[in-house]
Amino acid sequence: MSIFKARVKEFEDVLAGPQDLIDLKQLRKLAFNGVPDVQSFRALSWKLLLGYLGPRRSSWTTTLAQKRALYKQFIEELVLPPGHSSNRASVDGGDGDKVDSGGVGLQDHPLSEGPESAWNTFFNDNEFLLQIDKDVRRLCPDISFFQQPTDYPCEIVVHSKGEHGRRLHERVVPAVLSSANVERKGLGMTKINLITKRSVENYAAMEEGQEAHWEVVQRILFIYAKLNPGQGYVQGMNEIVGPIYYVMASDPDLTYRAHAEADCFFCFTALMSEIRDFFIKTLDDAEGGIKFMMARLSNMLKSKDLSIYELLRSQELHPQYYSFRWLTLLLSQEFPLPDVLRIWDSVFADEQRFDFLIKICCSMILIQREAILENDFASNVKLLQNYPPIDINVVIAHAGSLA
Repeated sequence: MSIFKARVKEFEDVLAGPQDLIDLKQLRKLAFNGVPDVQSFRALSWKLLLGYLGPRRSSWTTTLAQKRALYKQFIEELVLPPGHSSNRASVDGGDGDKVDSGGVGLQDHPLSEGPESAWNTFFNDNEFLLQIDKDVRRLCPDISFFQQPTDYPCEIVVHSKGEHGRRLHERVVPAVLSSANVERKGLGMTKINLITKRSVENYAAMEEGQEAHWEVVQRILFIYAKLNPGQGYVQGMNEIVGPIYYVMASDPDLTYRAHAEADCFFCFTALMSEIRDFFIKTLDDAEGGIKFMMARLSNMLKSKDLSIYELLRSQELHPQYYSFRWLTLLLSQEFPLPDVLRIWDSVFADEQRFDFLIKICCSMILIQREAILENDFASNVKLLQNYPPIDINVVIAHAGSLA
């Protein structure tokens, strides 16, 4: 039996065996070394490792049904415009005003600026929706997947019957950006993280009845921002949700693929609950904040190779010039998508979660040791911000050797 077939058999035993209780410890051990790109192994493994599904197989049907129904409710309440016609009856709101079954007052006028106006909220949403629209239109431009139509468009959205506003991209005028960067308000010097290797893209929206995959991702991010107003949407979240959605929407099992949007939303939400501090500037200095993570990387580099550490320090090439993006976006912009999926197998399987991510980042620097020691400041900035092509298994193996 080949090594690959043996690994497939191991995953089959853990994920598709007769036992009701999944051995998460064994799954982590297997996934850490990479999930075979066959059957539904990766999609199912990620759902388990991110906590979307519990280890008891008998609970999955109920969990999935409840979560998917909840997500449909989110779409109806947060995405569809106020007063949309979805067979809602007009009922008495109790104070003489008529409201529809969604709680939207029929007296609520689209020009109303009142704080309780659903229409006012609807239009205010467009401020962050514009940024989401820009970001998802350029998602993974090196592959065509996100420009392609999904086989499972959201029926209550795409069949709009001329109602403006159901499809989020209709609310904004698309603008083309020349580069993608991680940016938060007041972020300062870390705004220099331009990505020159990415081409400018402006994905076209599909006709009525169809949706491109990027339109689905746009809806996921919009709903997340609406449900998390304290955090909202921050540039870079599109790069976190993209690989998750790709995995769910590429599931060979069509019964799962049909619900890729809802499943992706909850997996993304679970992951964001762990890394949300990376996206909140006021928490930069907290233990889970990005400055703390960058400091851990610097300390590891110092302990593994003092020469590189001292050189980068003397060149004033601070960690935020390169590792801010590496850590915040879990290396999703440094490597091709298939390599990102392989990295995330290990990161999600790591019980300490982001310890191994730091080791990978440290290995990326150590592997380029000779070039870094010879380069000047400008060349090292270019090297680290545009990491050269490399076999990702070499990087992961190197990271695994770091104590």
